[in-house]
Amino acid sequence: MNGSVFQPVVTVSATFGTGGSVIAPRLADALGVPFIDRLITADMSQDVARREAKSREGLCEGEREVAPAGRFLSYFARAASVGAMMAPDPIIDDDETVRVSVEEALKGVAAGDPAVILGRAAAFVLKERPMTYHVRLDGPVERRVAWSARFEDLDLEAARVRQAETDKARTLFVKRLYRVDPSDPALYHLVLDSTVLGVEASVEVIMLAARKFLEGRPD
Repeated sequence: MNGSVFQPVVTVSATFGTGGSVIAPRLADALGVPFIDRLITADMSQDVARREAKSREGLCEGEREVAPAGRFLSYFARAASVGAMMAPDPIIDDDETVRVSVEEALKGVAAGDPAVILGRAAAFVLKERPMTYHVRLDGPVERRVAWSARFEDLDLEAARVRQAETDKARTLFVKRLYRVDPSDPALYHLVLDSTVLGVEASVEVIMLAARKFLEGRPD
């Protein structure tokens, strides 16, 4: 890819329990493009089952590697509360280092390569990229909790705890690094309640909407 022609990209931002870890890779397979997961490298494989097994709704391995879970949440919570002047905890990477990690797998995409991207604040990072369609998956908390309890074999109370912690951590993560709120609908072309539609229908709706949008977008 020489970067002279921009191929279609779909970014997917998903709250906990909306099935983003299932919908995004299935969408990539349906579109025949690479899938880029949260904070890990692009996976060119077409094996959906293997990808789904490693990609769940909570904080992923890559996110934990950037900063261990408890430190991750407490650092970004403190940073958001006092502003950019706060010195980072020395055991946690500085903001620029984290941003580099977040965006590393997006270099080819930014230059023109196709992909479906889950997370990574991609709707903001790629907001100026041509041929790019941005999707947000969300829904009522109780339906999201119920879905994740079934999907991850958790009891409802454990799912509620994971939902609250994960949504808070990811929101603070994006706010700290990019000074935007990932729940802002202005960042997206489509906001979809996947807890009503389910996985297969959500993939179909996103495919239809993205294709209609991209058909009218020049390179």
